[in-house]
Amino acid sequence: MANVVALVGRSNVGKSTFFNRLIESRKAIMDGSVHTTRDRHYGYAQWGNRSFTVIDTGGYMCGTGHTFEHGIREQIQLALDEANLVLFMVDCLEGLTDVDKDFAHVLRKINKPIFLVANKSESVVAAMVAPSFYALGLGTPFPIAAINGSGTGDLLDALLPYLKETPATDPGPGQLPRLTILGRPNVGKSSFLNVLLDEKRSMVSPISGTTRDAIDTEYNRYNKKFILTDTAGIRKKSKVKDAIEFYSVLRAVKSMQDADICLIMIDAQHGIEAQDISLIALAHRYKKGMVLVVNKWDLMDKEVTTAEAYRRHLLRKLAPLDYLPILFVSTVKKQRVYQTIEKALAVYQNKIKKIPTSELNKVLLPIIENNHPPAVKGKYIQIKYCTQVTAHAPTFAFFCNHPAYIQPNYKSYLVNQLRAHFNFEGVPVQVVFKKK
Repeated sequence: MANVVALVGRSNVGKSTFFNRLIESRKAIMDGSVHTTRDRHYGYAQWGNRSFTVIDTGGYMCGTGHTFEHGIREQIQLALDEANLVLFMVDCLEGLTDVDKDFAHVLRKINKPIFLVANKSESVVAAMVAPSFYALGLGTPFPIAAINGSGTGDLLDALLPYLKETPATDPGPGQLPRLTILGRPNVGKSSFLNVLLDEKRSMVSPISGTTRDAIDTEYNRYNKKFILTDTAGIRKKSKVKDAIEFYSVLRAVKSMQDADICLIMIDAQHGIEAQDISLIALAHRYKKGMVLVVNKWDLMDKEVTTAEAYRRHLLRKLAPLDYLPILFVSTVKKQRVYQTIEKALAVYQNKIKKIPTSELNKVLLPIIENNHPPAVKGKYIQIKYCTQVTAHAPTFAFFCNHPAYIQPNYKSYLVNQLRAHFNFEGVPVQVVFKKK
């Protein structure tokens, strides 16, 4: 979209609360601790006849020695470079601070419209503090209360002259395929995203839990267009003690539910663990397409472990969920990153394709004739025909005389035949039986 609005300011002034209000969704994590938000977080908002992209950013800091200070400031600068309108948020409860003054000095150097937003002015006493922010030299402060929406209408009305009118035909992100990167902490999810986009879209560090929010990015290059989501690392429930990590995991699981294809990433050196298998089983239960991405392959000793041997080991561990394509990548060496996306989009096509009923019956009925379902309790089972039904994942209905007597092993046999003849690699296939 042409209109991009950046929310900036120091920590705990209410940027994520206001971001969630603007996009009408609780996408950003809100917490009383400092520096909850670290990466740029994008959302879509609308006011009047104007639509715009909102960027939530981490809290500005200077000279604190914080582990992520440099990374957060870098993300803020990238947001300022991308935006054509800036909302500088300050806090009426705490009043004017030295950090606000320092950041105002940074903002005065950019040649873009800047609106001073005095948040937390829900009480009369707090609202009286708003005029003190004139000292920043950035114009008239707009007193608002992001927590309940007070004053936001006046602020958004003031933004309208600076926002271009977007065409009604502008496609929304919901119409694009959604690819979500999932895995345990420190397997390289954010590095994968950065290599693919060729920019520092997400912060990368060896510290577990660096990524907290689920970060959506629209990819539009090389005739490919989709939404790619980076998520926080998912650990076992017993190891999640921190409230922020708890909400990070919730958002990661929600991103899985919203995804079309899940890129399940594991660390080649650690191998596949119980938590990875649980994640794959959960994605299978949600009927998502999947690609298994083995990262840090450059660190493996190729004389000891070959890709094919490693692949066979993974498939044994995954059985019966062994329909996933497996790719061996290195984000550091930039090996097979783009091949992974090619494979994910191929899996997406497998997920949405429709097989004509005539073709299905032409292929499957002779197979069924040669290998009938076993009789149960003296009941001879005869399958008449099959068809594909509308569902979130490929689902096939087989019509027969005694559907209740079909055994699970014969159901698995039909699923395997469907995979063998119609290529449903990476996609869960469902088979149901109906009375004819």
